[in-house]
Amino acid sequence: MTRNPDHSQAGRETAARHRLLALGADALEPRPWRPPPVPPSDVDLAHYALWRAGELEPDDLRAGLALLAAARAEVDGLEAGLLFVARGAGLTWADIAAAMGFNSPQACQQHFTRLAARRGSGA
Repeated sequence: MTRNPDHSQAGRETAARHRLLALGADALEPRPWRPPPVPPSDVDLAHYALWRAGELEPDDLRAGLALLAAARAEVDGLEAGLLFVARGAGLTWADIAAAMGFNSPQACQQHFTRLAARRGSGA
């Protein structure tokens, strides 16, 4: 029986989370925006692996690496949320482009469209 690649990746990510939490990431202070019992984010776990890199075994470092795709997805969600809220608060695409370092409002808007499409497709 062939396993779906998404299921395989999900299994690797779950194992990586458990491994890093067992190595001490479970003692990280909760973020105010992620109150208990919500566990640390994948971004936090990847940071933790990097912070402890000098003390970790190769398999522990692999756990941090296994979470990078999930961490990127979290950051994409954060970016989409902030862009949505900024537009709702009345910021123009020109305002947002200047804050994010885009060369034009159109480039920023196109970036948001691609980001929203990527998030909508689950990619």
